[in-house]
Amino acid sequence: MSLFITFEGVEGSGKTTQIQRLKRYLVRKGIPCKVTREPGGPPISEKIRKILLDPNHKKLTPFSELLLYEAARAQHVIEIIEPLRKKGIVVLCDRFNDATVAYQGYGRKLDQNLIQTLNRLASQGIKPDLTFLLDCPSDIGLKRALQRNRISKNEKEGRFESESIQFHHRVRRGYLEIAKKEPHRVRVIDTRLGEDKVFEKIREMVEKLLVRGSKFRTRS
Repeated sequence: MSLFITFEGVEGSGKTTQIQRLKRYLVRKGIPCKVTREPGGPPISEKIRKILLDPNHKKLTPFSELLLYEAARAQHVIEIIEPLRKKGIVVLCDRFNDATVAYQGYGRKLDQNLIQTLNRLASQGIKPDLTFLLDCPSDIGLKRALQRNRISKNEKEGRFESESIQFHHRVRRGYLEIAKKEPHRVRVIDTRLGEDKVFEKIREMVEKLLVRGSKFRTRS
């Protein structure tokens, strides 16, 4: 069954943990799936990721940042996402178009119409079947992210963690606005419920999506 499921949220919201849990769950059910991420995925996009997340790149302008994200996405869609979907493999993606709206639109205050146009072009019009917005207060998420980077020694990808708390508040507000506009696709989950309860909600929603897809295939 071809499904495209994305995970969104502020820094430190626990996306990576929940994606890996969902992958293990699907694999146990015998459902082929692939985990990927943005920025990243194919080698070219991973190289762009290093540019975007390097904290030493303080002179990177918001507009240049936006174009780099879209370039990485275009390569990602062509090389990984679309081929997997055509094979009927479930794609689990850590961030996608919504992240650009939240971070570059609300966070950087770039023109939303421009972002929507570039998102549509870079993604070839592909939209997720389901998006999980793992929501948590910006200050809590930022503290988690900074602690995670120290433990994993991942400071080379800490450019966004160094932004002001006001920036992160705007990003969170952007995500919640996206969820209000598309409630059928974007499901908000409060991460303060705890890791296990968050995953239980994710599992229940994915199960419903799988059942609906199965019924559709049977009818067709």
